Parts: sequence; structure tokens; C-alpha cells
Amino acid sequence: MSASAAGSSSDVDDPAAIALPDPTGQPHRVRRSLGMVGVYTLTGALVALLCAVHVTQGTSDLGAFDLLMALFTGLDDTDAAVLVASRLPRLGAGVIVGVVLGAAGSALQSVARNPLASPDTLGVNAGGYFAVVAVAAFGLVVPLPVAWTLAFLGGLAAAALVLTLSRAGAAGPTRLVLAGSAITLALSSVTSLLLILRAQETTGLFAWGAGSIVQSGAENVLRIAPVALVGVALLLLYSRRLDLLALGDDAARVLGVDVRRTRAGVIVVAVLLAASAVSVAGPIGFVGLAAPVIARLLARLVPGMHHHAALIPLAALTGVGVVIGADVLIRIPMGGQGGVLVPTGVVTSILGAIILVVLARRLRDSGSPVAAGIGARLRTVRWAWGVAGVLLVCVVAAAVAGVLLGDHKLLLGDVANWLSGQSGRVVTAVMTERVPRVLVALLGGAALAVAGTMVQAVARNPLADPGLLGITGGASFGAVIVLSLVPVAATWFVSVGAGLGALVAFGLVYALSARGGLHSDRVVLVGVGVSAGATALTTLVIIATSPYNVAYALTWMSGTTYGRTTANVWVVVIALVLVVPLAFAGRRELDLVTLDDDAPRVLGLRLSRVRLVFLTAAALLTAAAVTAVGPIGFVGLVAPHAARALVGARHVRVIGIAALLGAVLVSLADTAGRTVIAPAQVPAGLLVALLGAPYFVWLLWRARGREAT
Repeated sequence: MSASAAGSSSDVDDPAAIALPDPTGQPHRVRRSLGMVGVYTLTGALVALLCAVHVTQGTSDLGAFDLLMALFTGLDDTDAAVLVASRLPRLGAGVIVGVVLGAAGSALQSVARNPLASPDTLGVNAGGYFAVVAVAAFGLVVPLPVAWTLAFLGGLAAAALVLTLSRAGAAGPTRLVLAGSAITLALSSVTSLLLILRAQETTGLFAWGAGSIVQSGAENVLRIAPVALVGVALLLLYSRRLDLLALGDDAARVLGVDVRRTRAGVIVVAVLLAASAVSVAGPIGFVGLAAPVIARLLARLVPGMHHHAALIPLAALTGVGVVIGADVLIRIPMGGQGGVLVPTGVVTSILGAIILVVLARRLRDSGSPVAAGIGARLRTVRWAWGVAGVLLVCVVAAAVAGVLLGDHKLLLGDVANWLSGQSGRVVTAVMTERVPRVLVALLGGAALAVAGTMVQAVARNPLADPGLLGITGGASFGAVIVLSLVPVAATWFVSVGAGLGALVAFGLVYALSARGGLHSDRVVLVGVGVSAGATALTTLVIIATSPYNVAYALTWMSGTTYGRTTANVWVVVIALVLVVPLAFAGRRELDLVTLDDDAPRVLGLRLSRVRLVFLTAAALLTAAAVTAVGPIGFVGLVAPHAARALVGARHVRVIGIAALLGAVLVSLADTAGRTVIAPAQVPAGLLVALLGAPYFVWLLWRARGREAT
């Protein structure tokens, strides 16, 4: 069932669409116990109650009783100042953000006919956040209208790219989420780089980047309010056309709707609304996903509420409840001061991640649209050995460059003296610190590449990545927990925390995905949801425990080899020794599961068991790699695909070639990060993301063209 037709019986073009759950248990009947006025009244009453509670919370002593008494006696000047300058602007920001994101998310889901479409999954929030940070990083202070314009342009460009790559959502929910996740990761990598390199100019933007409605006055709220009202009004003008668009493109055209112009207009207005939210409160996560889903569930209780003239206002009202409710929830356990430090977007992101997982579990698996390996050229054995030889030379060259280059340049003679035990103090110190970094970069890159090869085979999707299993998000959370609780913890202790976090996250993804069979699309979407939740929790821990040490946490989360020791090297070596032979031994099974579900079963393979074995092996490899090099993305995506392009689709060749490519990629990124702006350093993961993102976009574009034909 399409998102826009929830509650109706219209035909659906997309067989992979996710059906929203029917709270009545009777999909072809509707309850008539509640009227439209009743739904709005109950929802509005709940939102009003949350707002009333919200205005009583804060850092001052002005409580609920004082506000109640003020109705009869009035407020003194101090209390009035607190209410007018702080609490009411914060409440106003929450109301505006909820309205615009709820309405924008509802419209985006309708034009994409996909319940997973939102300002987050379309990259709008990431594009707007990047534009604002980019200006601040260069020390520019711009007025709110300029910041809003920048956020709008950045969000519009990101959304246009994601929708183009996913064929406006027609390629199914998995392709839409993959495209949005990749563009978001690329933009987030550049944003993180700016936050690290320009820490002084961007102070406070990390917390703001998680979405915070804290205001220092009502000026921003009052300026954005007219924009929000106009944007919602424009969406309501499109409501009739959105209703017709839900019937399908052909039916809408017959009824006189210009489908292309309608989609473009709605997307522009929705991005305008999302940019308004970013300019006021930062990129508050997943409100645009959660609010419309909740609104559609409410709309199914009453006939006629699925029409957009009623649905969009309900989604806007629900969005207010989500934002204000999240802000109230933060300040109940953490108090007023904690509510200032901890962004509202952390709670909304966790809620959105839960809803994403629930929707993904209801996915009707349709198989991967383009299986991994399809289109790979056949290569001879001699060619494959030649490629392997060239890559081995590249690995050696990358290792030598990594040892010689950095903030302190060395010569081959210095390395020879160190190996013979005759080097000076400076060379000895540099080599002792640098050699483990070079080794973990090489081995960690190889581990991520092999893990990506197995994940893409099992998911039958060349666009999948180990990070989509939630492993890297879980590893980041585990490591940050250790760093926050024990700031002077040894490296091995941090590695243990990262490894445990990675394995717990994968176990959660597997448990949530296994219902009704371990389907590939479901695994990917559940993994994205778990990863988003883990990222939100990681942000919460950083801000709550180390708000003034953000740069260090950001560096680790971006993927770096800084401070690595021989203990980290051995962790990855052990994982590779255990898993790589298993991968080679199962090369035939990997070839079979890449094709479809039927061929393995005909040949006697238990598909669920095979998937579990290889996904567990991939999780172990990824966990080991993350303990060594941090949560580096795109290696597990780029290396396997490039290997198939070089030597064909057979895994007996792909596994080794991918490992060599991954080793070279991470090692060169690490060396460049240590050298380009020495003595300062750029985390290797950010450079890999900057290289991997364009390649991923190219893969999506190729797959788009192949599916269109």
C-alpha cells in the first residue's frame, strides 16, 4: 500500500511498498466511533496539555503553581522576562518546527508514494545543516533570512539528487533510503570535517546539528512564522492534486493533473518548510517521518481523513506533539539545565528510528532490483592474477608511503636503521607510533572490504554496506560510552567497548529482521533504523557527558587511526584469520545467494542459515575493523563493487581483490590525512567518504538507468 493511499483501496504501483499497520485489525473497514472533529479534538487536547507542561519547565524557579497564580496576581518583572525571553520562544520554536516538518513529511511521502520519505531520508536536513555550518566555519555571521536561504538551497539540492537517483521513490523504499543515507553520509562527513578543522568558529553547532529548539529570544520564531504559514497554505492548495496523484500517475493525468509539475511544486514547498525548521532549530531528526505515520494511523479511524486537505493539518498538529513531547521528555529526568544541553532532536531521532524499524518489519520482500554482480564483465584467470599482482604492489607502495610520510618525514635509511635497532630517539618514537597506524589502516580496510563483499552477496544489493547493518553505529556508541565514562581508558578498553556495541547492534538487527524469513530489503531498512538510533544515542552521550570535548569524539566517530597500538593490530589479524578462510570456503554459497532465493533452495541450501552465517561473519569483521580504524564508511561499498568490475562476479576472485582494494583505499586516506595539513590531521574516514560518495552516486545512477530499461 502506498503511503499516500493509506486508508483507501486505490491500486499501488510499487510492489515493495510498506503497508502501514491497521490498528483496527480490519483493513477494509473503518471505525465510525470517532468523527473528524473528534480526532482533531483529541489530538489538539493532547498537544495543548504537552504545551502547558512544557511552559512550566526550565532552569528558573518559575513553576506551574507560579504560572497558575499569575493568572490572578500577575508576574513580577523577573518572572515575566523568563517567560517572554526564554520559555515562550522555545515553545514557539517547537510548535513551528513540528508544524512545518509534519506537513512537509506528509507531502513528501505522498509525492514519493513511500512512507519512508521524509526530510531526513531525502537528505534535506543534512543539506541544510551543511550549508549553515559551511558559512559559520569561515567566520561569517549572517542574518536569519540569509541562513534560511542557504539551508533551503542546500536541502533542495540534496533532495533533488536523492529523488533523481531513486527515480522519485518509484524504485522502492530500499533504494530511496540507500540513496538518502549515502548523500546524508557524504554531507555529514564534510560537515564533520568543518566542525573539526574550524572548532572555534563552529562552537555549539554540534549540539545544534542534532536539533535544538532552545532560543534566546522570540526574533527568529517571529520571522519564520509567516514563512511556515505560507508554506503550509501552499501545500493545502495542492491537496486535491495530491489526492488524485495517489491513484497513480496515469489516472492522475487522465483527470487533468500535471504530474511532473505537481511533484516539483510540492517538493519545493516541502523543502522550503524543512529549511525553515533547520534555520530555527537545526536538523531535528525524523519528525517528518514519525508525525505523518502517526497521522495516517489516526486518519484510518475516520472515513475521509485520508484526503490531504484533512491529513496535512493533522500531520502538522501531530508534529507539534512529537517535538514538544520530546522536549518535555528530555527535561523530566535531566532537569532544566539538561534540557538546555541535550538537543530535542536526539529523542525525535530515536522515535523515528523505532518507527522506521516497525515499517521495515512489515516490508513485503521483492528481492533486490539489481543483484550484486549483475553486469560484471567476464575475466580470464590470467587477467585476475595480473590485477592481484598490481594491487599487491599498490599495497606495498601504500605501506611504504604510510611509514615515510606524516608530520615528520622519514627516509628509507631511517626505516632500515629502525629495523636493525640503530635508529635515533626521534626516529624510534615516530616509527613506534606510526607503524601500528599503517598496519591497522591496511588490515582494517581489508576487513571492511571482505565484510562488504559478504553483505552485498547476502543482501543481493551492490549498494549495501556493513554500516547499513547498524554495526558501525553500534560500535561508535560502545566506544563513546567508554570514552565518556573513562576518559583515560586504554586503547584496548575502548576497542572492547566498540566491539561489544557492534555485536549488540547486529544482534538487534538480525532479531528484528528475522520475522517471516531473513529478507534482504528488510535487513537493510532495519539496519538503517538501528544505525540512526545508535547515532542519536551516541550524540546524547557526547553532549551529556563531554559537551566541551566534542572535537575528540567527532574525530573518533569519523574514523581515525590516531593512537592505535599493536593490540589493535592483533584484533584485526585474528578476525581476518578466522573469517577470510570461511569466506573462501563458502564462495560457492555466496555465488548462489547472490542470484535469487530459488536457486540455493533447489540445490539444497538452507537460505536463512547461510545468510545468518555470512552476516555474523561480516559483523565480526566489521566490529574488529571499527575497533582499529573507527566507523569508516563506504569501504565496504566501494571495494567489492570495484573488485567485481575488475575480475568478474565470482567470489573466489572478488574476496581477495576487494581485500587488497580496501587496504589501499584506507591506507592512502590515512596517509593523506596525516600529511596534507600536518601537524593537524584529517580523519581517514572523512577522506574515504569524500571519495566514496561520488562513486556511490555513480553506482546509483547506473542502477537507475538499468532499472528504467
